[in-house]
Amino acid sequence: MDIDLQSIQQARLLIDQAYQAQIKLATFSQEQIDTIVKQMAAASLDAAEKLAKAAVEETGFGNLEDKILKNKFASEFVFDAIKDLKTVGIIREDLEKGILEIAAPVGVIAAVIPSTNPTSTTINKALIALKSRNSIVFSPHPSANKCIKETSRILAETAEAAGAPKGVIGCLSATSVEGTQELMKHKKTSLILATGGQGLVKAAYSVGKPAFGVGPGNVPAYIETSADIPQAVKAIFTGKCFDNGTLCSSEQAIVTDKIIKEQVVHEIERNGGYFLSNKEIEILGELVVTNNHKINPKIVGRSALTIASLAGLKVPEKTTVLVAHLTGVGHDYPLSIEKLSPILAFYVQENWQEACDRCMELINFGGLGHTLAIHSNNEKIIREFGLQKPVSRIVVNTQAALGAVGYTTNLFPSMTLGCGVLGGNITSDNISPLHLINIKRVAYPRKATLNSSQKSELESLGRPDVEAVVDRLLSSGDFGSIADVEQPSQGSPPKAQLQKSNQGIEESQQFPSELTDPEKLDQVVENQLTVSFVCEDDVRQSLKAEKKIYINSKSIVTPAAQDLGNANDVFINVP
Repeated sequence: MDIDLQSIQQARLLIDQAYQAQIKLATFSQEQIDTIVKQMAAASLDAAEKLAKAAVEETGFGNLEDKILKNKFASEFVFDAIKDLKTVGIIREDLEKGILEIAAPVGVIAAVIPSTNPTSTTINKALIALKSRNSIVFSPHPSANKCIKETSRILAETAEAAGAPKGVIGCLSATSVEGTQELMKHKKTSLILATGGQGLVKAAYSVGKPAFGVGPGNVPAYIETSADIPQAVKAIFTGKCFDNGTLCSSEQAIVTDKIIKEQVVHEIERNGGYFLSNKEIEILGELVVTNNHKINPKIVGRSALTIASLAGLKVPEKTTVLVAHLTGVGHDYPLSIEKLSPILAFYVQENWQEACDRCMELINFGGLGHTLAIHSNNEKIIREFGLQKPVSRIVVNTQAALGAVGYTTNLFPSMTLGCGVLGGNITSDNISPLHLINIKRVAYPRKATLNSSQKSELESLGRPDVEAVVDRLLSSGDFGSIADVEQPSQGSPPKAQLQKSNQGIEESQQFPSELTDPEKLDQVVENQLTVSFVCEDDVRQSLKAEKKIYINSKSIVTPAAQDLGNANDVFINVP
């Protein structure tokens, strides 16, 4: 069977299996889902080194140590970030507004995996898919087919052993453009997670399905005059060299101010940067960029020394990054594009305003919506960059490569970075399980609200108005035992009635002397000393004046006033 037909058929079978598995997975509890995801994360963490080695051997991109770190990041960091997320049932209640939010999985996810970060991206996408009760089918990049398939196998077997339905994770083994297209456009596919080049992302959005694609990242790193220059250059080189520059968030150019140029150049050379001559820049540009203005895959993820050798250049053995001092951006300056390798463009500008403009040029030339790094201790300038730059992530005084993915910053840990509408993406977020659920909302009627005139009238009410309202409430309602002793609305209650209610009760048991001494009782009743309403402030005033408060069965006492009054023996109960 031809590989394209085989791939199409396999895509259909995997989607059908994933569809049936997802129907079952959708019935799982939060506890069941969390158990499965926890086991998957542990298994991928255990296999981090093995999978990294497989990726380096198969693709030739990057280096083993950094590939291991990326796998650990995708397993450990991502799991820690998602483990406590609510993704099943009611995930949020707003009692004040009367709204319940309920999570619903989207269904089957088609995930396209790149060759630059093959195993780590597979781990990341599998964890967030199952955390949100979705099934997932992977389409590997052809040059990373084996390592992606092995990663998928480990995750699938672990998930099923932890209770997930069979087929919840699938992976194409026969990869082709036709098979990937079938995977994305299949009627049972609900959503696409596409990580790759611009062509792939456009293809994902063109099939008519909801899709999360990620665009390229031509990331500028600006070193401003107030920056800690040694620290800034070291951070940039660490990010640029990480896995030989294969992360789309890795730095592609240094932009700095003229006044600190010599210091920056010194630190670049101290960190292993080699400044290319104009002739060498021309030669390297011909190797790095193809005739159709694309990156030559032969240099992607290779070391600086390997790239220099491919270009026929002789550079010092200590060289870690090839640096090209450029004066412009665009197709006439090939090394101003995203290079996905240890090659940096270098620009010197008069001031931060010109540096800002240069960064805008670089972003517009292939990095819209992605990432920018700024090294500065001037908060005003940092905020100006934040306000003006058309990117989704601006990392400050840290490397861009791992800062954007959430390793050296508190951004949400993810290997899939949205670039927003500027980058042709549906979101500017770092993709998480919450992007892979639909949220249903149960909404109750809005509570009655007061208009402005009613509010004004209410605010103008004084204490007598409140007492009058309380009196009307008590007189109109049936409050049972509250009114044990009836009192006429005017005048004093009959002395005999009060005396009768006191019969058979010893003085020390119930009432103070004011209510057992006839003369004092007359004084309380005749002077109408009982109050109808008591708040906490009334009690505090009485304590300050060292006076008692006389209350009866109709008196309204707030809970705070009751607690404070009882604690300080303020109240005298009149029967």
